[in-house]
Amino acid sequence: HVQLVESGGGPVQAGGSLRLSCAASGHGDCRLDISWDRQAPGKEREFVAAIEADGTTIYRDSVKGRVTISQDNARSTVYLQISNLNAEDTAMYYCKIIRAYPGRSCGRFYGLGGPGTQVTVS
Repeated sequence: HVQLVESGGGPVQAGGSLRLSCAASGHGDCRLDISWDRQAPGKEREFVAAIEADGTTIYRDSVKGRVTISQDNARSTVYLQISNLNAEDTAMYYCKIIRAYPGRSCGRFYGLGGPGTQVTVS
């Protein structure tokens, strides 16, 4: 039973920083590529950043320079560090499996995500 759980959100003042965590469990030896998305009130969910199992990172253009995605393979955790937060960063942040390999036994985990963690910037 694969599970992703986000944490680290909360209220923060504009200009501050947060580090969000996405802890994965139950995936055994499967390698996971993980994305962070966010959804602000009244808006569609949008991609923020992703990290492949080999460490390759991808960022949304609008957050480049303020956001860093990283992973601790020993802890099966992916982090999203956001600095210089502003009101537009207020959203529910979700992590999700965008690729799981090798093989079908891992591929079935594609698309699984966590319940999210709320970030509110004031």
